[in-house]
Amino acid sequence: MDPFSQLILAISVTSFITFQLLFHYVSAWVSSRISPGFQKLSDKQKIEWNSRTVSTLHALVVGIFCLYILFFDDAVNEDPVWGDPTLVKLNVGITTGYLISDLLLIFYYWKAIGDKFFVIHHMAALYAYYYVLGQGLLPYFANFRLLAEFSTPCVNQRWFFEVLGYPKSSKPNIANGVMMALVFFLVRIAVMPVYYGRMYSIIGTDAFYKLSFGGCGAWICSSISLDVMNVMWMHKIARGCYKVLRSSRRRKMETQENGKLD
Repeated sequence: MDPFSQLILAISVTSFITFQLLFHYVSAWVSSRISPGFQKLSDKQKIEWNSRTVSTLHALVVGIFCLYILFFDDAVNEDPVWGDPTLVKLNVGITTGYLISDLLLIFYYWKAIGDKFFVIHHMAALYAYYYVLGQGLLPYFANFRLLAEFSTPCVNQRWFFEVLGYPKSSKPNIANGVMMALVFFLVRIAVMPVYYGRMYSIIGTDAFYKLSFGGCGAWICSSISLDVMNVMWMHKIARGCYKVLRSSRRRKMETQENGKLD
């Protein structure tokens, strides 16, 4: 194994250990000091709280790194199939460690945080990242996929508000809900034409034909399966956001009418 591959392996292992430590020790310690409501949660809720805290941290770290690569890594942007994958591999190594850590936690605490869609999502991503880390294939597309992580903090914050007892009609909840729907749409749905447009431009080129059958299959199949789930989740988020906004508007109008009557 060459030195760089050893480095990537070390980063993935370090990432795995770090996220395990954050879940089991750091999250609860910090959360109990920041949010008094944490201590009132059930054991099941504390498990999910710690899982979502770790998820948010991972999303911010990887998402920022992803933007840097997208804007400043010319090698990857100019050759999306075979461009120098050095920085992308570092970022994917962090995500790989996180995904394996999260899968382990999902299976171990299945009754608390088990979700078949998350398992499918993680497995599809790991299958694709195997080719990125092992063969350096498709660095642009692998990195582009990580843009989706920017929607994670808002999704998690919605759950935090819920278990802490914030009413759905509260201003923090409404603001986060609107932000969640907007960010989710921008980084997971609106970018699809760009992603698949770039994919279409590659198909049939010499760079495309140099791909192995497995690498090509991992790229296309994982992309489609992940986006099917993204569309399903977007539908649920949009419906939830619409219901909350409509309910909030109705209550506001009722309050104004009652005020006029008084």
